[in-house]
Amino acid sequence: MLTALTRAVSTSLADCALSFQERRPIDVGLAMRQHASYESYLRSQGIHVVSLPAEPDLPDSVFVEDTAVVVDELAVMSAPRLDSRRREVPSVAAALGRFRRVETLEAATMLEGGDVMRIGRTLYVGLSERTNGDGIAQLAGLLAPFDYRVKAVEFAHCLHLKSACTYVGQGTILVNQDWVDVSQLDGLDVVDVAPDERAAANALWVSDRVLLPGSFPATRDRLERAGFLVDSIDVSELQKAEAGVTCCSILFEADFD
Repeated sequence: MLTALTRAVSTSLADCALSFQERRPIDVGLAMRQHASYESYLRSQGIHVVSLPAEPDLPDSVFVEDTAVVVDELAVMSAPRLDSRRREVPSVAAALGRFRRVETLEAATMLEGGDVMRIGRTLYVGLSERTNGDGIAQLAGLLAPFDYRVKAVEFAHCLHLKSACTYVGQGTILVNQDWVDVSQLDGLDVVDVAPDERAAANALWVSDRVLLPGSFPATRDRLERAGFLVDSIDVSELQKAEAGVTCCSILFEADFD
């Protein structure tokens, strides 16, 4: 069944790493309640949620997506740029080891799951401050025996590739074209974010629905007019930590028999 690996919000979330946003006060208690609502939404869509305990000393650890790339055949543990984020990886590897064979990238490289957009057997991987060419090459080497294609994508002005574009089903990406050139993405159909909602491209496609932060109503309208079923959720405190809705979970199929 479809499974989501999540991790509870750290009490030190306010000390999160930021690259493209100014630091603002974060109500950690509210962030915890918003994250609980996020997990409840996943359960409402028939997803089995495996929730890891909080890591009080690791502020960004709720953003579990960055720690791994999971495909049907194996889980590849990432190599985050920041030491604090590398310390998140072992516990996630242990959790994923229940469901997948686990492989690990070499420590000298960099790759974060937020830069990986999987569409079928193609993985588009953003070149960023957190993911380099060596990390992409190692990922491609690990996935090549299973006939996955890994393609590097250039983008700018945001933290991860999935801040600039995400797959929303039906051969379509939601995208901010000021941040990524869609000609790199193999002719996929496009829904553009609303002009005043530049950060709205991060959406979670699950159970034939699209989950979008509630702070982007104009982009939701664009998706709905394009024929998508859209749900909204309040993740305002997590957004202050440069987050979206994909980064709080790792989705994969798992057998619980």
